[in-house]
Amino acid sequence: MAKDNLAKYRRSVTIAYICMFFALFTVVTSLLAYLFARKVTVIDDAEVWLHAQALWVMRNSLIYFILMMFASIWFIPLYFYYWDTYLWVTACTVIGVVFVLIAFLYLLNTWIKGISKYIKNKAVF
Repeated sequence: MAKDNLAKYRRSVTIAYICMFFALFTVVTSLLAYLFARKVTVIDDAEVWLHAQALWVMRNSLIYFILMMFASIWFIPLYFYYWDTYLWVTACTVIGVVFVLIAFLYLLNTWIKGISKYIKNKAVF
């Protein structure tokens, strides 16, 4: 494998990890991390640990995106102003906040685990 290809693949995975970190603040960058990591997984001549890192980013970005979409469902009753007086709407909001917290901690944990293995040039799985 040429050194310039390896540097290009590493740069793509590094950008994917940066986007994965910013996904803690906005979900859109989770999709960007997925796309940057996908560029490495479709290449045949990348090293095995880079494939594993890219698959790790893809997997966890997708899981985080699904968790956030599920958490956002719980906030729908807040849209209707009249329903705001009911106790079940407050309960849905609390459940939504709990699911957002779970998703946030999940992505933070997987990002720390992945970036620590990436710095050591090792497979993360």
